[in-house]
Amino acid sequence: MTDCLFCRMVAGEIPADVVHETERTLAFRDIDPQAPTHVLVIPKDHHATAGLLVGADPGLLAEVVAAAHAVAVAEGLATDEAPEPGYRLVFNSGPQAGQTVHHVHGHVLGGRDLTWPPG
Repeated sequence: MTDCLFCRMVAGEIPADVVHETERTLAFRDIDPQAPTHVLVIPKDHHATAGLLVGADPGLLAEVVAAAHAVAVAEGLATDEAPEPGYRLVFNSGPQAGQTVHHVHGHVLGGRDLTWPPG
C-alpha cells in the first residue's frame, strides 16, 4: 500500500528508529512517546486492525505479540522469567479507540507507572 505510513517504513521509504526486526515484524520508537519507552510493533504485511489480522493470519498476530515482548525484555521492562518492572501492550482498533494509522500496531509502553483507566 503506497499511501500507508507504516508500509512505507517497511519498504525503507521513510526512516524509522528500528529497535527490533524479524522476518515478518518491525518494531520502532514512536515519534511522540507517551512513556519513557514507547515502541510500536507492526506486521510487515498490511492489515488495518488486530481483528482483521487475526482473521487473516492468527500466527502473525502471535508473532507481533512475541516481538512486543522481545522489545520489552530488550528495554529492561521484563525478563523471560518475570514481568518486572512491567509494561503495557496496547492495540487501538478503529477511530473511536484512537487508531490514527490504519495498519495494525501494538504500542509497548513502560518505564514509568502507568495509571488505570487509560485516557
